[in-house]
Amino acid sequence: MGQVIAFQPNSPEPNTPEPLWREQVGQQLREQRVAAGWRLRDVAERAGVSIQYLSELERGLKDPSSELLAAIAGALGSTVREVASRAIRSTPTGPVCLAA
Repeated sequence: MGQVIAFQPNSPEPNTPEPLWREQVGQQLREQRVAAGWRLRDVAERAGVSIQYLSELERGLKDPSSELLAAIAGALGSTVREVASRAIRSTPTGPVCLAA
């Protein structure tokens, strides 16, 4: 199965909220898109989603279904597993909040 990650009981800064999963995933998708030199339009067309939806997803405003995340990751030449792994590793405090 997957790797179990222990939550840290005390964060370095107690008033800093942990990042939301959708924010971390969106950030990773945007970073991958920009690194590839693609426009929102390019990825949205390849994934079969609207430009507005992809933009909102990258900004952490939308929480994608697994099917849409797979389509967008695939359009970027990636997988859901790779996006999720990068999202978890990029979090400065460790784990992310899966629900808000």
